[in-house]
Formats: sequence, C-alpha cells, structure tokens
Amino acid sequence: MATAIVGIVVLVALFFAVKGVLKHFRGESSCCGGGDVKVPKKKLTGTIVATKVVDIEGMTCGHCKARVEQALDTIDGAAAEVNLHRNHAIVKMTREVSDDEIRRALAGSGYTITGIHIKD
Repeated sequence: MATAIVGIVVLVALFFAVKGVLKHFRGESSCCGGGDVKVPKKKLTGTIVATKVVDIEGMTCGHCKARVEQALDTIDGAAAEVNLHRNHAIVKMTREVSDDEIRRALAGSGYTITGIHIKD
C-alpha cells in the first residue's frame, strides 16, 4: 500500500514537472530560460528628472533581466537597469513617467510589479 502511495505521489510530481517544462518551451512562462544576455543600454538625452525603483517578482535569469529592461526601455524618456539579486529595476527618467506607464510596459510579460517608489 505504501509503495502505491509513493508511486502516485511521484507520478503527480512528474506530471506537473513535465507540464511546467512544456509551458516553458512554448514561451508561456515568464522565464525564457538561460544565463546572461547582453542587451544594448538605452542612452537618455537630457537631464534626469527622477529615478524610480520598480520591485518585480518572477525574474530568475539573464533572459528575464533582458526582457524586463527591454520592456521598460520602450517607455519614451525612460531607461531601466535590472538588479536580479534585489528583484528590482532602477528606471531613470528625463520626463515624469507615471506608475501606470511603467505597469503597462510590463503588462502581459509574466512578471509581477510589487511596488514602485521614488529613489531617494
């Protein structure tokens, strides 16, 4: 009886593992897999008027870092740099960028913004 229960538990765990791997390979998970990726840094022209710290959950690797930086860099007048170890992005701005603009830039990416605040 105990062997059957252990076998069922192993099969259930294996099912969820395979399901997660398939989701990952189809590109449906937030992480696109892998290590460091070099992304050209966005250069801002003009005076930096504000800097915001965006707390983000779900980033696990260099590809995640690159995807978040690229998404935030699409905001006109803003450039981002992600710190994976601190789970946040530093967004420098040459114009006032609303929190809603930042949230929209990452919408649908699979990452979760847990907070946005002005950097002191």
